[in-house]
Amino acid sequence: MNEIPKINDVVPVRPYTIRVRFSNGIVKEYDCRHLLERPAFGLLENQAFFRLVHVDTGGYGVSWNSDIDLSEYELWINGKEVSPGCFHPDESVHR
Repeated sequence: MNEIPKINDVVPVRPYTIRVRFSNGIVKEYDCRHLLERPAFGLLENQAFFRLVHVDTGGYGVSWNSDIDLSEYELWINGKEVSPGCFHPDESVHR
């Protein structure tokens, strides 16, 4: 099995979507809407909270707080690859 790359950066790009740059330079988008069905992820409905996403120490995942996180494995396997040049967040997220 190939090793899953660590995460270097994460940005929210649209409501419920994050863009992740991995240590190998690949960029993927991950749609978090399906997570909202689970009570543990309910806070992600608040867009101000959603924009607080950050990379965990060591690049092993991303998190919003100590209870809400996603592993690098989940993001690598289920994220959709996008052009590395489009890493910047969408302006609409910051309005």
